[in-house]
Amino acid sequence: MDSSASFEHRSRPATKLEVSKRADPVRTRGHRGGVISMHRALAHFRLGPMNLVAAISLFVFFTSIWLVLLPKICHLWNRVLTLGIRVLPLHADLGLAEHHLTPFIRFDIPYLRMEPVLPSSQAWWLTCVATLALFGASFLLSGKLIPVMYLLRGILLVPATALLYFAVLSARFPHNPDSYMEGLVTAGIALISTVPLLFGLTYYIFDFGLLKKALLTAVTMIHLALFLPLQVLLQALFLQKTVLFMPVLYMIFGMPINILVIIAFYSWGMTWRFRSAPGF
Repeated sequence: MDSSASFEHRSRPATKLEVSKRADPVRTRGHRGGVISMHRALAHFRLGPMNLVAAISLFVFFTSIWLVLLPKICHLWNRVLTLGIRVLPLHADLGLAEHHLTPFIRFDIPYLRMEPVLPSSQAWWLTCVATLALFGASFLLSGKLIPVMYLLRGILLVPATALLYFAVLSARFPHNPDSYMEGLVTAGIALISTVPLLFGLTYYIFDFGLLKKALLTAVTMIHLALFLPLQVLLQALFLQKTVLFMPVLYMIFGMPINILVIIAFYSWGMTWRFRSAPGF
């Protein structure tokens, strides 16, 4: 009995403290007095049957539409790349790589073909000076920009290793611009094809409404489809100078940029109100 009484005596202040914390309105208000609502990432999520049906339906719909329109999209990229060769200071030819997913879905992937140019001593030293200058400039950033500082230094590791490689084993570089350009377009097609699946697993399951889910998917895929040929043309302008830039273009300004585009659109879509949220 004494031990039971002492346990109740010890647990009573803790219970009162928890109640006071929950009842304290100051803990749920910001410094200006506004109410801080719970973030949707911390809210309890329940997957409803309708959201599951919508996720599967949208995935099948957008994947089917993409596969049907892929030959026409490749033809559009063909025209854009042809126009870029004509109006830009670009010494390249247009190549076509035949692919087929099924006997009924065949398409030719357009890409740019150009002669590989090994880095001259002047290009090597200019790139080396620019890399060292950017590395030195990272030390001049303020303490508030520490994430940017370390991100910049991490990026500079790529051209630094490329400079070291071409200084020692320049003649043994195994890649050429033709295969790189074809791989860039092929990887872009594969990435766009996965957008419905990615959104199906991470966005369609939330209760945003069918229209918002379809709109976000369509905008993301259209943006990537229009961005890819421009990305190819821009990289070709640098790659025609020397293959020294190929590691930087591939690891920094290749598919990582396209993935960041998907993340940006997804983040934008997650700021929209749920269908059941007040004020929708």
